[in-house]
Amino acid sequence: MRVWLQTLTAVVFVAAGILFGAFNPQSVVIDFQLFIAHASLGVALLFALFLGAALGGAAVTIGIVWPLRRRVRKLASAAAA
Repeated sequence: MRVWLQTLTAVVFVAAGILFGAFNPQSVVIDFQLFIAHASLGVALLFALFLGAALGGAAVTIGIVWPLRRRVRKLASAAAA
């Protein structure tokens, strides 16, 4: 049951992304100083969303998850001793 729910959720989000890209076909130019990228508005926004989510996930992992794992390992070794 859980796998079906995850699959359905993934399909819904992929379909929403495709529709979002299809309904925003305007061309945009993104200047990165070193190079210029040409893309549709929908693709550029979805890429920015994905990049922001990835950077946010990395920040949470580095700032919260790793220190907590270190603390758990330290407490587990202290409890075992």
